Amino acid sequence: MLSQEQIDSFKKLYKKEFGKDLTDEEALEQATKLTRLVRLVYKPITKKEYAEYHKRRKRGLAGPKK
Repeated sequence: MLSQEQIDSFKKLYKKEFGKDLTDEEALEQATKLTRLVRLVYKPITKKEYAEYHKRRKRGLAGPKK
């Protein structure tokens, strides 16, 4: 559950980005969906993966391993 302060912050960001005002209910729903999406797709990178990425980047091969 989001606090009223978080909802207000989301509403402000949404208005700035899309030019549309949201009700508290709409903002709560949209922010909750966005938070869930980020949790589903975000995977922290390990130190080993970070080192490999930079090694590959120096060789011009940056990007996901295939």
